[in-house]
Amino acid sequence: MIGAEFEANASSEDDGVEQAAPVWAVFGDLMAGVVGAFVLILISVLAMQMDLVTSLQSEIEKRHQEEARRMALEKALAIPLQSGRVTLTNGRIGISGSVLFDLNSDELREDGRLLLKSLVPPLQVYLSETGQMLMVSGFTDDRPIQEGNLHFKDNLELSAQRALNVTRALIAEGMPRAQVFSAAFGPEQPVASNEDAEGRALNRRVEMAPVPRTTNVKAGADGVAAASTSAAAAKAKGQ
Repeated sequence: MIGAEFEANASSEDDGVEQAAPVWAVFGDLMAGVVGAFVLILISVLAMQMDLVTSLQSEIEKRHQEEARRMALEKALAIPLQSGRVTLTNGRIGISGSVLFDLNSDELREDGRLLLKSLVPPLQVYLSETGQMLMVSGFTDDRPIQEGNLHFKDNLELSAQRALNVTRALIAEGMPRAQVFSAAFGPEQPVASNEDAEGRALNRRVEMAPVPRTTNVKAGADGVAAASTSAAAAKAKGQ
C-alpha cells in the first residue's frame, strides 16, 4: 500500500513538472523575442545616429570648403575690391556699368577690358574647384533708351548686348566657353531706387555669379538668355 501511494505521489509530481515546463518554455521564448526586438531597435537607433553624425560632419566639411573658396576668391579680388571698381555680395561679383561702358553704349571701355582680364585667373580657379559655371548678367536703370539711339530697341536688348560683350571679353582672355554664359535682365532686379541719378548709376551694372552646372544651359559666347520679368526673379533667387 505504501509503495502504491509513493508511486501515485511520484506520478502526480511528474505530471506537475511536465505541465510547468511548457509554460516556462513559452515565457523564455517570449523574453528572448523581446530582448531580440530591443537589440534590433538599439542597433537601428545607433545606425541612425551614426548616419546623422556622418551627414553633419559632411555638411560641416562642405561649408568649410565653401568658406575657404569664398575667402580665396575675395583674396584674389582684393585689389579691384579695394579700388571700389568691383563689389562682392553673396558670391556675386558686381561691376558698375560706368566702369565697363559709356552711357547707352555696349562697347567695352579699355580700362573695363583690363579689369575683366584681371578677373579671369581667379574666376577660373574658383569655377574649376566648385564645378560651377559663370553667369554674366546685364542690368540697366528704368529710363528709356535715348531718342535717336538706333542700336537697341529697349533696355532689355541693351543689357543683353552688354552681358554678351563681357562674356566674349572673358572668353578672349582665357575663360573656357563651356564655363560662361550670358543673361539679360534689363531694368528688372534693381539694387537701388531709380528716382535719383545715384541710384540709377548703381542699377546700371554687370554681375558675374557662379551657378550650378545644368544640362539645359547653352554655354559659350553666343549663349544669351534674354530673361523676362518672372524668369529674372527666379534666376536672381537662384544666384
